[in-house]
Amino acid sequence: MKNDPHMEKALKALANDKRLLVLELLKDPVGNFPPQVDGDLIEDGVCSNWLTEKMGVAQPTATRHLKVLTEAGLIIPTRKKGWVFYRRDEAAIGALKKLFCEEV
Repeated sequence: MKNDPHMEKALKALANDKRLLVLELLKDPVGNFPPQVDGDLIEDGVCSNWLTEKMGVAQPTATRHLKVLTEAGLIIPTRKKGWVFYRRDEAAIGALKKLFCEEV
């Protein structure tokens, strides 16, 4: 397997149950979260506060998990009215799946 730093970073990000939970929850934001006042669940993503609550961790811990997923290119943050919303980067996730299947 060739050394692909993007794939390595993404796989490390996926090696955590809380981060996997975030990706699972963001797969169906409308089904997993209530409507938001300041951001559309589909277009903007889910507020970090809702994700923190669902992860069942302290806010700094949730922020770290979300940062790891963002740096791995698996989720996209959007700042709006002082809040940060997150949604999955489906194109990046699809590319990672393809690369993984080709290499493993």
